[in-house]
This record gives sequence, C-alpha cells and structure tokens, in this order.
Amino acid sequence: MNTETANRAQGGAIAPYLMAVLASRFEAIIREMTNTVMKASRSAVIKNARDMSCGVLTYDHRLLSVEEGIPIHITALDLTTRPITEYFDDIEEGDAFLNNCPYTGATHHADLTVCVPVFFEGEPLFWVLSRSHHADIGAPIPTTYLPYARTVYEEGLHFPCVRVQRKHKELHDIIRMCRMKIRVPTLWYGDYRAQIGACQIGERRIKELIARYGVATVKAFVEEWMAYGERRAIAAIRQLPKGTWSYETRHDPVPSVADAGVPVRVTVTVDPDEGMIIVDARDNIDCVPGGINLTEATASGSCRIGVFYNLDSSIPHNEGSASRIKVLLRDGCVVGRPKYPVGTSVATTNVNERLVIAVAACFAQMGKPFGMAEGGHMFAAGMAVVSGVDSRKQNHPYVNQMFIGYSSGPGIHGHDGWITYLASENGGMIVLDSIEIDESMYPIVVEGRWLEPDTAGAGEFDGAPGVKLVYRPIADDMTVIYASDGEINPGLGVLGGGAGAPAANYKRLADGRLQRLPAFHSEVVKPGEAMVCQCSAGGGYGDPRQRLPERVAASANRGWLSPERAATVYGVALRRSENGVDWMVDDAATRRLRGGP
Repeated sequence: MNTETANRAQGGAIAPYLMAVLASRFEAIIREMTNTVMKASRSAVIKNARDMSCGVLTYDHRLLSVEEGIPIHITALDLTTRPITEYFDDIEEGDAFLNNCPYTGATHHADLTVCVPVFFEGEPLFWVLSRSHHADIGAPIPTTYLPYARTVYEEGLHFPCVRVQRKHKELHDIIRMCRMKIRVPTLWYGDYRAQIGACQIGERRIKELIARYGVATVKAFVEEWMAYGERRAIAAIRQLPKGTWSYETRHDPVPSVADAGVPVRVTVTVDPDEGMIIVDARDNIDCVPGGINLTEATASGSCRIGVFYNLDSSIPHNEGSASRIKVLLRDGCVVGRPKYPVGTSVATTNVNERLVIAVAACFAQMGKPFGMAEGGHMFAAGMAVVSGVDSRKQNHPYVNQMFIGYSSGPGIHGHDGWITYLASENGGMIVLDSIEIDESMYPIVVEGRWLEPDTAGAGEFDGAPGVKLVYRPIADDMTVIYASDGEINPGLGVLGGGAGAPAANYKRLADGRLQRLPAFHSEVVKPGEAMVCQCSAGGGYGDPRQRLPERVAASANRGWLSPERAATVYGVALRRSENGVDWMVDDAATRRLRGGP
C-alpha cells in the first residue's frame, strides 16, 4: 500500500485522524507565520499590539485556515486575492503581490497584505497571506485614519494588487516609491520585510506538507475540511429559533461628513430548516463624503463576524462555514460596496464596529440566552496615532498607533463584559500595549491607567467598566490624532440592560486645567501638557435587578462599583464586612430594595 492509499479512508474520504492532523498542521503553519511577523516587525502597532493576521486560501480563493487572526482581517480574506488572478495571467512561483486597495478587496489602505502563491510541481494550489496594519502609509497627515478624507486621493499610497517580487527577488522600483512617500521608511520597510518572510515560511512549510502527504491527499483534505465546516455551521444554525429580527445603532456625528451621525441598520433572518442565515445590510444611507465608509471586505466580513459570535466557537472558520451566511450589500452604501473614489480609510473601526454590533444585537432580540449588548465604541485617544520627532535620538521621526487604552466589552448571557475588549471586529486578538515597551520606543510617558468606577453598563450581566488614562510627551511636541465614536451614542444595553458610560477626550494644560477636545481631532501636545482619555464602556445584558447580589458585591470589591449605585441600579444593599474593608451583601435590606418579603 503506497502513502497516498494509506492516508485515505474507505470511499476516498480522508480518515478522521488525518483530518485532525492536517487541520492542525495548517494551523501550525499560520502560527509560525504569525510569530515571524511579530518577532521581525519593527513598529509597536504590529509587534506589541499584534495588529496583524496571517491566513491560507486555496488557489481558487476559498478560505482554508486562519489561526489567531483578527476577525476583520480574515473573515473576507478571499476578496484580497481574487483580483490578482483577474489582473495577471502570468503568475509564477516566486511571485509576491501587495494589496491594500479598498477597491480591489482589501480592508482599508493601512492594512498592507502580502499575497504569495504556493506552487507544487508546477501546479498552483494555495495562497499564503500576511496582513499588517502599518502606522503610516503616506497620507497628508501622520495617521492612517482620516475621517475627513473625502476620496482615495487624500489617503496616501494604494497598491491595487501590485507585484512586488519575481522569483523571490524584490522589485526595487516599487520599494523605492514606498520609501520615498512614507515618513519613517526604515520602520515601514522592516515591517514589510517581516511580512515577506512570513509568507516565504508559509510557502515552504506547505510544500513540505504536500511532499510528505501527497498532492491527492492534501486536495482531498481541503474538500473534506470545507464540507466539515459547512456541516458544523448547519448543525449550529438548526439550534437557533426561526424568524427575522432587526436592530439599529447610530455612529456619532462627524462634522461636515455626517452631521446627523450614521444610522446602521441590519436585518437577520434565520432559517434552521435550510441551515442558513441571511444578513441584510442594504437599508442604509449612501456613502458619505469622508473616510468612514466601509469597504466590501469590511462590510461583508463584519456581517459574518456578528453571526459567528452567536454560533459555536469551535466551528472551523473556513469557506464551508462562511457559505451558510449570506450577506446582502448595496453598491454605493456607507456599509456596502463603496463607490469609487470615496474615502474608506476608517473602514476597519467606527462605522464598521457599529455594523458588527448591530448584527450581534439582532440575536438578542430572540431573547435569552442569545445575542450580546453593544460594546464600547472606537476609538478614543487611548488608541491614537502619535507622531513627532525624538530629540533624545538625534531628532529621529516616529509614527505609531498606540493601544494603551481602549473600549470595554458588552455583557452577554452568562458573562460580564471583557475589560481588554477593544472592539467586536477584533475579537480580543489585538493586545493591550505594554506601557514599558511603548515608553522605551517613543518619547512618551503614561502617568496612569485605571478602570473608572460606575461606568459599566448595568445588567444581569454587566458590560465592562471604562478605561481612563493619562499620557504625555516627555521632550518634544507630539501630534495626537484619533476618531472617537461613542461620545454621544454610547454602548447600549439589551433586554433591559443599561448603557455604558460614553467616551471623552481632554487635554490637560500646563496649569492643570482640562480642555475638552473634539471627538474627531488632531491635537499638538507640548511638554508639560497631557492627554486625558475616558474610553467607552460596554452595555449590560438583561435586567440589573436580576443580577446575583454576590456578583454586585464582587464588582464593588474590585473598585468598579459604588455602594450607592449598587442600591439604586441593582437593588442590592452592601455593608462592610467584619474586616472593615470588603463589601458584603446585606440580605435583609436587599430583599426590601428588590421588593421581596
């Protein structure tokens, strides 16, 4: 019996043990690619916060495997490679392509994606991809988030599926163009090379895998893995109630771009009999004259993310499972397919966050235990892009997006909100920065970061409390650029839950006075001044008076909740324990507050 035959089960299907082995091997390949990007990158936004993802597609653009990828990066990853095979009829082994263009399937222009085809014995079989968020891409101002940029012409460099390598050799003219346009070219080039290295490792490891198990076995695995993902998704959908539900949330006003804000509406239809979910996002306004429009990749990806959050988390996220979620988008729509050349530089955050939340909250309309509340909204100055020169290092320029304080998570049935949430489209995969690393790399100091009491959205299951922080430059002027949603329309609760506290941004002047800053803003902070940021908190799930009193006391003992709010909002009376420090439930007083005997 040869290797190919031994690796196959009866009827030509892959043996169950081999399915598990090959699925794990592809995950391990992606994990190695991810570690390469993290270790070899130079900017903190990638190596510290992990704003990057890797994945594997089949050559015919079907999502095969992702491992620890950011959901908004990888849920519509197939759109990134499809245009390559349309534009090029001479793709060869050793090629590499760069795609960050919103009109050729990318998420937004800051997410540079390196795409490398994987050939085996002359046959193209897979794509390996590395997507990293770069701190600068040559926009007129030093940020990649440009809510006031009306068109792509104001956003910086776009690479609509540009070949950057042939025969594994760099095309130097393309790289020269990038280095000339970008403010900190050495930093950018190091991050780009980390992506190239990751893709070359992925290419090499997949070839080794095919050489070991054989082309036929690997091809059979691909089909079985897709079918398995589809079966698992169908089984999960059949556990949901049948019906149609709608939800609307609203992004805050953006002056001169969307003066009344941006309502985001979705309708979710669940058909358990067919094992299908339809997400309809067509009933939304047209594109607005600014950078908050979504791309097709972010709009379709966010609709899928909102559904996947309500399915079994062990379902493989591949083409098979994704095929059971039908997304309906409209051309020229703010949460659809953008109309060229409208701006989309903020497509991975703000309005995009509202879309994920709207889909997930539709499930809450089914009643317990489904759905989730609204999380805190993006992104206050704790996630700002900071830039300037560092006089301690021969006036060396720097640009970096920080993740030192971000929005808090929503309550869901059975669980309180996640403190280090950031946003629903990230799924917890972006990591809160190490303050020490940021302070060593950039001329800033973080004076303090804490959870602000009485900010959490109250519920049977609370949203997480809001993060507050203070940071400042230590030597030179620092430009701080952010786009803060959630100051007017905070994260709402569902099923009787309360709203989380809104976001707010201030500059502390040299004399100690606080100056309230606009929500969408660029501010120069001088030595002696500081940024003060209150991040948006998560909404609650369910009636706060149904919350277990012991959980209320636990929140008070963490310093997140005052005894006054415990009594008025939750109907729970607290008193000091015998040690005089901890809070404990006063059972008799609580029964009276809650109307019991």
